[in-house]
Amino acid sequence: MAFIDKIKEQAKKDKKRIVLPESMDRRTFEAAEEILKEGLADLIIIGSEEEVAKNSEGLDISGATIVNPATNAKTAEYIDLLVELRKAKGMTKESATELLMNEYMFYACMMVKAGDADGVVSGACHSTANTLKPALQIIKTKPGTKLVSAFFLMEVPDCEFGEKGTFVFGDCGLNQNPNPEELAAIAISSAESFKALVGVEPKVAMLSHSSKGSAKHADIDKVVEATRIVKEMDPELNVDGELQTDAALVPEVGASKAPGSTVAGQANVLIFPDLDAGNIGYKLVQRLGKAEAYGPLCQGIAKPVNDLSRGCSSKDIVGVVAITAVQAQMND
Repeated sequence: MAFIDKIKEQAKKDKKRIVLPESMDRRTFEAAEEILKEGLADLIIIGSEEEVAKNSEGLDISGATIVNPATNAKTAEYIDLLVELRKAKGMTKESATELLMNEYMFYACMMVKAGDADGVVSGACHSTANTLKPALQIIKTKPGTKLVSAFFLMEVPDCEFGEKGTFVFGDCGLNQNPNPEELAAIAISSAESFKALVGVEPKVAMLSHSSKGSAKHADIDKVVEATRIVKEMDPELNVDGELQTDAALVPEVGASKAPGSTVAGQANVLIFPDLDAGNIGYKLVQRLGKAEAYGPLCQGIAKPVNDLSRGCSSKDIVGVVAITAVQAQMND
């Protein structure tokens, strides 16, 4: 069974309330029809009746709950709660009302904060910043989190590497140029996400253009230092670096370039040194390797809030909603 099929089966066992705030996008409704048909989640779609009717024309979304901020009985409660949460930042009742009436992602996050929903999926037509800003302001970070980061769950067809072609790639969506401490935090969070979602022990490769000192550069030093910090923070985690991608994935190359490593040639979690490398890497694998790329999925927020690539398909949204539902189950 493919990874995403296992996730869908898990999602069905304990259905969670997932909010889709992008009622202005047809893909939301195409995905909603499939999610409801498969029974993956209890869906809440935010939008006006006119907006929903226009963009869902010809699709069966009758099982979804439609929430219009202008008419929902809970809106006044959300406005008061937002003022309370953000009063130190100058939030007034007027500004909170304006925000919640016009910015559906803020409204979605208020629903989660108030306990009326379990998770949010957005990003088909919003930037990562516009998706994560409300989440960080309202839902906030998970206790003990050093850094909020993003990962992609990659499912590569007919692939003998990783966990039968399944990988976590981090950070491919959020942190531009992490320092060694931040890169270490990304590695630890990504390993936890892999274990939680895939159910297999993570083998974490800290990627570079060098393997074990084969080149010298400050960029390599950053990866070496990050690897040292990871080992210090989590001595039980199976991590190694710095490794080139072929040394991380291919057993023969790993044995040659990093003899004795328990990660080289076996990695299933790939940590990229910066956002340029991560974004380029996941898109190459997605487009040339015909991989399914689910994400950017967020780690470190108190409740599941997941981003989408603006180039996503409705099928991608279905997969991310299923993953979000499973993450919500883990919060119980």
